[in-house]
Amino acid sequence: MIRKTFGRRTALLTGVAAVAAPAVVRAQGEPIKIATLTPLTGAGGSYGPTMAKAAAAVVEAVNSAGGVLGRKVVLVSEDDQTSPEPAVRAARKLIDVDKVSAIMGTWASSVTTAVAPLCWESKTPLFTVSGADSITLLPHQGYIIRTQPNSQLQVTTLAEFMLSLGVKKVFTMIPQTPFTQTTIDILNRELPKGGATHQSLVYDDKKTTYRTEVDQALRTSPDMILANGYTPDSVILLKDLYRAGYKGKIAGFAYSLNQKLIDQIGQPEVVEGVYTFAPSPAEGSNAYEQVKKVTGLAVPDPYTCQVYDHASMVLMAMAQAKDTTGVAIKDNVRKISQGGGKMVDNAVDGIKAIAAGEKVDYSGASGPCDFDEKGDILSCKFRYEQIKGGKFTLVKIA
Repeated sequence: MIRKTFGRRTALLTGVAAVAAPAVVRAQGEPIKIATLTPLTGAGGSYGPTMAKAAAAVVEAVNSAGGVLGRKVVLVSEDDQTSPEPAVRAARKLIDVDKVSAIMGTWASSVTTAVAPLCWESKTPLFTVSGADSITLLPHQGYIIRTQPNSQLQVTTLAEFMLSLGVKKVFTMIPQTPFTQTTIDILNRELPKGGATHQSLVYDDKKTTYRTEVDQALRTSPDMILANGYTPDSVILLKDLYRAGYKGKIAGFAYSLNQKLIDQIGQPEVVEGVYTFAPSPAEGSNAYEQVKKVTGLAVPDPYTCQVYDHASMVLMAMAQAKDTTGVAIKDNVRKISQGGGKMVDNAVDGIKAIAAGEKVDYSGASGPCDFDEKGDILSCKFRYEQIKGGKFTLVKIA
């Protein structure tokens, strides 16, 4: 049974109907509650619904197989609106009212930064897809797990890709976010290693035109512009670059330069040749194919794949600990995802193996889930694409 109530704050409770649930689930204890806090609206609104859907599919599969520790799992999904204030309100509800054991899927770094203190203070693990380095530098006491590569890894890799295209003058246009200064600092450090210069400009993402900022950038004669905002402001920026007659290369992160952006711009010539960059899911893996099936996406985005893994790891950690508390999840998540054991790629098989006394090593739709002591993912492949004729074409995965 899936019950949905739509609005600014959306609750989605996932489970199988009591009459259809296995007897062991019906007979044992109160349901276990976990949550997604994803951007169902706002700048990240094109990602949040399928992220929540992926987590719901994991919960439904586990419930159909008997639940966790003989208990049904309930998923509560809230909308963070891609904004810190509503995200904090939603997180307080999840922690204080719903009393969830874990929160999964925060997307924007500003949202994760705002929500994180509520989570570590309440001992509620927060699984996130945000990339700002500052997040895992917070005093989170082990209650943050990040499946998205941090800014150091992402931007260093992006700099290497830009240099491989032969660029010599890069200009970054970026709004103020938790990752802004880190991005600028890394590019200032890495691009000169390959013989390129770097300049940058921080803009107001609420403006309706960036022509003044574009003119300032073009006075430096860049051969590449890094458009490093979110989708709404990137739509405006790319249009203004086109109107200004810019003929050089453009690159950006795929979370903003996406199909929604192409559709909103509505002029293929504006985005022709633009390069995009994103962490690559484990394409071709069984877990990735399952995400395609449950979401209906031909090419699932990295965040949806990561939240599928969040839900799988949370439930397997509970099974490993024989306990459903946030402390138990925090203490056991690495025991089921790294350090050797039977390879598993879904929660159902993992929970069964754990129940049989086996050690498991989860590798999911986003790839291996190995984390350092701060909670950062240790390694990741990246996907590079270029827009041609209004469509994304693969350049490479590396």
